[in-house]
Amino acid sequence: HKETLNKRLFEKNLYMDQPTHYRIYVERTLALIKPDAIHKAEEIEDVILKSGFIILQKRRLQLSPEQCSDFYSDQYGKLFFPSLTAFMSSGPIIAITLARDNAIGHWKSLIGPVNSIKARETHPECLRAKYGTSDLKNALHGSDSFHAAEREIKFMFPNTVIEPFPSREATEEYLSRYVNPTLLQGLIELCKQKPRNPCIWLADWLIKNNPNMPQICDGAIVEGVE
Repeated sequence: HKETLNKRLFEKNLYMDQPTHYRIYVERTLALIKPDAIHKAEEIEDVILKSGFIILQKRRLQLSPEQCSDFYSDQYGKLFFPSLTAFMSSGPIIAITLARDNAIGHWKSLIGPVNSIKARETHPECLRAKYGTSDLKNALHGSDSFHAAEREIKFMFPNTVIEPFPSREATEEYLSRYVNPTLLQGLIELCKQKPRNPCIWLADWLIKNNPNMPQICDGAIVEGVE
């Protein structure tokens, strides 16, 4: 399956030869295909993959009303809460863990506003405008924040291991210390060299000057003559 292949490639690229303190974190979010859009699941998954997401985990399940109440516990007490839990437990759903840079924001932007009717007016290209029919039956769910994503992924995939999400400050510090200096040096050299194919030249330069990889010099060993 293409999602399994994507997951394996993602894990290989993310973890292979990565020192622990230099590891680059890729944001994750939870996506739900709701009962009203389950018949369009394959089509929606194609849109997900074409939008640059990697599918790390996927499962089809049907929640009980009690499980829905637990999942949407932050909405408890609101007028629509009984209708929400009844709808979400009315049929099967598909839970998907998605990964990419800024996954939470990109997925929220892709699915669009909560109310599908209003979404057709303001964001006609979004997924809720295309697949949803109302405020309640809006086809898709996306995590609202880092902490919500962590909780929701653990809820749908209890055996998954989730590393802590880095703060914005930690991410900016990582970039300023380990990425920006090397990239700036590479861009300076690019301007000096003015190669015919600048993208390929810069890619090769970054590979050769990766600060996290040791520089190995090939040289002949000359034995002394006795």
